Amino acid sequence: MNGNDPSYLQGEIVEERIEFTLVELCHITGASRDDFARWVAEGAFEPQGARMEEWRFSGTCVRRAITAQHLSADLEVNAPGVALALDLLDQIDALRKRLARYGDRGEASCAA
Repeated sequence: MNGNDPSYLQGEIVEERIEFTLVELCHITGASRDDFARWVAEGAFEPQGARMEEWRFSGTCVRRAITAQHLSADLEVNAPGVALALDLLDQIDALRKRLARYGDRGEASCAA
């Protein structure tokens, strides 16, 4: 081989309408209930339900929760920092999507 072996990524697509309990998200991410309580208090997550035992998170929270756990555990970012980083990552993602839309339009107008 030439050193350019292909890499494979395995994952699942989680639909937005699927909901996860706090226990399920803790199991998926390895984060603790206390971690999620701090992240919710900082506004990083907005679960449905009044009490922690009733919290339900949308399927779209899974990726965000995994990122929060990595920031917290691997980089030792505190809860306010996790909330800020997640918001900034969301903004970057939105800007990239917007740029891609404009890029597609720009290429079409240049070709005409």
